[in-house]
Amino acid sequence: MQNHDRNPFEIAQIQLELAAKTLKLESHVHEALRWPMRELHLSFPVRMDNGKVQMFKGFRVQYNASRGPCKGGIRFHPEETIDTVRALAAWMTWKTALLDLPLGGSKGGVICDPKKLSQTELERISRAYICCIAQSVGSHQDCPAPDVYTNPQIMAWMVDEYSKIKGYQDPGMITGKPIAIGGSLGRGDATARGAVYTAREAAKAIGLNTHKATVAVQGYGNAGYFAAQLSQDILGAKIIAVSDSQGGIINPEGLDPDKVQQHKEKKGSVVGFPGAKPITNEKLLELEVDILYPSALENVITKENAPRVKAKIVAEAANGPTTPEADDILYKKRVFVIPDFLCNAGGVTVSYFEMVQNMYNYYWDLETVHKRLEEKMVKAFYSVMEAAKKYKVNNRVAAYLVAVNRVVEAMRLRGWV
Repeated sequence: MQNHDRNPFEIAQIQLELAAKTLKLESHVHEALRWPMRELHLSFPVRMDNGKVQMFKGFRVQYNASRGPCKGGIRFHPEETIDTVRALAAWMTWKTALLDLPLGGSKGGVICDPKKLSQTELERISRAYICCIAQSVGSHQDCPAPDVYTNPQIMAWMVDEYSKIKGYQDPGMITGKPIAIGGSLGRGDATARGAVYTAREAAKAIGLNTHKATVAVQGYGNAGYFAAQLSQDILGAKIIAVSDSQGGIINPEGLDPDKVQQHKEKKGSVVGFPGAKPITNEKLLELEVDILYPSALENVITKENAPRVKAKIVAEAANGPTTPEADDILYKKRVFVIPDFLCNAGGVTVSYFEMVQNMYNYYWDLETVHKRLEEKMVKAFYSVMEAAKKYKVNNRVAAYLVAVNRVVEAMRLRGWV
């Protein structure tokens, strides 16, 4: 599903350039924002179940810490690249600023295929990775979290390893942990819940009745499944198509997100779900639906297929699903795009709530988490709408203007630029 034609970091830099021009940033300020402040490139040995030692490569990129400690996920992916990690660390910087969280942006990754690893091998890789970056992370430096193919169990191994290395407990050094060891309620569906809150506000903005709305979800992992479920529960919308890396399914009469998820857990894919017809990932993106959630990997909406996208709202639950050229096409077609670092910021927002709860060792109930997440998402949504109107730009550029402006203010106050 990943499109290798475009370097994601180049895309991040192009998007930044548009904001820099609109904000009339001095060249040295723009240059300071174009590059990560720190990168760790790692190689580490891990003993596999067969007794042999295998070398793994990993990264940790800390993009900008002007607004506070860095924050960003750890991905385990066979095709992980430093440029993907750089781009995601940049987007995390803008995401935390856009949501007005006192954090910077970072990202990490290990080149491995979790689907081919046993639980014990996965644990050894997780511990070895955290061992390599232990001196550069912590609740006051850089706080990792789950991302592609990582989960609460992996976070639990990592926080445990970190505690052993440091000789003390610092639960806030990593988020997305299981509840029993300092995780936050509401973290599981936070990314999708934030996306659904923004989709609801976007529907209001274009006069769309969500109770009559149709939805397609590309990518049926954590974000995709919960986006489908919550679109049904919160918006009253009908889910007509979903897909994963194996392919997709469609039923114009509607799909039950929970039953589809159960089928996927049994069969390893949504493909073959009873009562639904097959559809390709490519065709799913071009369906005539009200809300489309691209929830898979980068660069799936391009200049080639953007003219055929018929959704009224594109809610980017994934990171970087739309290329800059596609953005222009969708904007001219009056498709309401909710840019990724606004749309999927629910995850980092509840991660921030988890850090806060860890730091003062007092935990909130689920209703409090949902209420505070909704407040943050809605406020950020309207700050983007105002900037889009003021500068007459598309929503992604508007989101950049709000976020970059906040980062630059912090850098100026610190005397960095």
